[in-house]
Amino acid sequence: MAKARTKRRSEHLFQGVGVSGGIAIGPAHVVTPGAAHVPRHAIARRAVSAERKRFAEAVDKARKQIQKLVQRSRALPAGAAEEVGFLLDASLAMLGRSRLVRGVDERIARDLVNAEAAVEDEIAAIAHGFAQMADEYFAARVNDVREVGARLVRNLTREPYQAFSDLPAGTILVAEELTPADTALMDPSRIAGFVASAGGIEGHTAIMARALSLPSVLGVPDLLAHVLHGDDVIVDGESGQVVINPTAATRQRFDTRRRALQRRMRQLARLRDLPAETRDGEIIQLQANLELPRELDTALAAGASGVGLLRSEFVFMNRSDLPSEDEQYLVLRTLVDGMAGRPITVRTLDVGGEKLWDSLGGMSQGPNPVLGLRAIRLSLRYPALLETQLAAILRAGAHGPLRILLPMISTVAEVTAARAAMVRVARRLRRRKVAIADPLPPLGVMIEVPSAALIADALAKTADFFAIGTNDLTQYTLAIDRTDDQVAYLYDPLHPAVLKLIALTVAAAARRGIPVSLCGEMAGDPRLAPLLLGLGVRELSMAPGSLLRVKARVRTVDMALARRKVTQALDAGDSAAVAKAIASLNSGPD
Repeated sequence: MAKARTKRRSEHLFQGVGVSGGIAIGPAHVVTPGAAHVPRHAIARRAVSAERKRFAEAVDKARKQIQKLVQRSRALPAGAAEEVGFLLDASLAMLGRSRLVRGVDERIARDLVNAEAAVEDEIAAIAHGFAQMADEYFAARVNDVREVGARLVRNLTREPYQAFSDLPAGTILVAEELTPADTALMDPSRIAGFVASAGGIEGHTAIMARALSLPSVLGVPDLLAHVLHGDDVIVDGESGQVVINPTAATRQRFDTRRRALQRRMRQLARLRDLPAETRDGEIIQLQANLELPRELDTALAAGASGVGLLRSEFVFMNRSDLPSEDEQYLVLRTLVDGMAGRPITVRTLDVGGEKLWDSLGGMSQGPNPVLGLRAIRLSLRYPALLETQLAAILRAGAHGPLRILLPMISTVAEVTAARAAMVRVARRLRRRKVAIADPLPPLGVMIEVPSAALIADALAKTADFFAIGTNDLTQYTLAIDRTDDQVAYLYDPLHPAVLKLIALTVAAAARRGIPVSLCGEMAGDPRLAPLLLGLGVRELSMAPGSLLRVKARVRTVDMALARRKVTQALDAGDSAAVAKAIASLNSGPD
């Protein structure tokens, strides 16, 4: 439990990974892991094995979380690394064959209670035992045990830390870890920014932060030991710096930088109503990726020509049941009305990997969620899930232009099956005299695994459009888990193999005459705009906060030069050569 601030404390500077630009200055709210709700219920004797397995998975996950922190702590100065390392090693020891783990496992079988309740009971028993020793050292160790127990409960419940709606405006959140579902609860009118010990630039929490334009820094392993509720905090999402209790001089320095960034944004805002037109007259469509409906106003304010990627997962987040057809329809209808005739591309449910939610129960769990039953595979396995979503989309399509995008397609058969489901749902709705899109919306394919890019010609015969998802395409092409700190340095969208798959996709779409857009994080990086245009992409979709910066870059691009440089890039043997080949394309301000 965080302590209350009692006196002025000294300044501490930390270096993490800036994942969402901008500078935020405000009071800290330290997110307390122990705040997770602990459900308690009896279980049948036949359920003991499954409950023990669930507990073992939570322990394994906790061990991996702490190992990541250990990895990051090695970059700290020697003294701090030793101190943090000692604490983390102690936590890892508690997740081995310790009394805590053995005790919980035994309680599940003996007391016939769920794993969360068994954790809580075992922690209480250990704390009672330590208290009997009347020793300050052991009393302090109780807090360590409780922290490990709270982590286990959080892993078991998979609940977000807490709602953040009651925090004062301008609050900086400080946490050990924040999930995409946690981030979805943040209201930018109240939360000025956040910083966490875990996480990296390619994870979905970082993507959510950029979508909400929240200055954010991740990967600061020893932060929580130095911050209290109410401490002044500076979060610099550009440089990755975090300052706790800044001096007046430090605060003035960051204030000056913040005002410079704000001036730059005001200059960019003048581009809002100008076309995204290259120097030689090619018009580029710049659209917005939406994670949450509340981003719509930001996208329109930045001049988005449409929504190139609506991640529909938000409807399923932070709830214990599945959303009904009517619920989904009303959300989509509101967005369609808000876009006032501009097109919206709705991606069907894409869960798996780090995107797992309680509302889906155990549907998408597996030994390796990133490669398992996720995205279109999950939707086709559970037809009611897909058809409910398709019905809502078709109904909303009666009020404005919508497209349907299928995630993680790897075979033609998946597209055929999804189209058959759409036709089946449309027939059922028409029989009920329900208004739906007429004609039916275009059905597109997400190109985000290498197999899809390699069979793009075949997919182009069955799909109405392509959208290239470079985040997963890079991950799967290079066999890199982008959330694994140990190998994240290998995650590189400029790898020639990734660029060649993008080129294959664009060429296949051109041969068939269907549109192709690019909606991964590459699209939102202004430095990469000349490269992507040179590859033939004419529609880019990105976080709303990136639209104006990318438009500014597009308006400086010479397409003939971009095509020549891209030819050099595709012939390059490694990413460094690619970067060198495109460096000359980037002149002028970001």
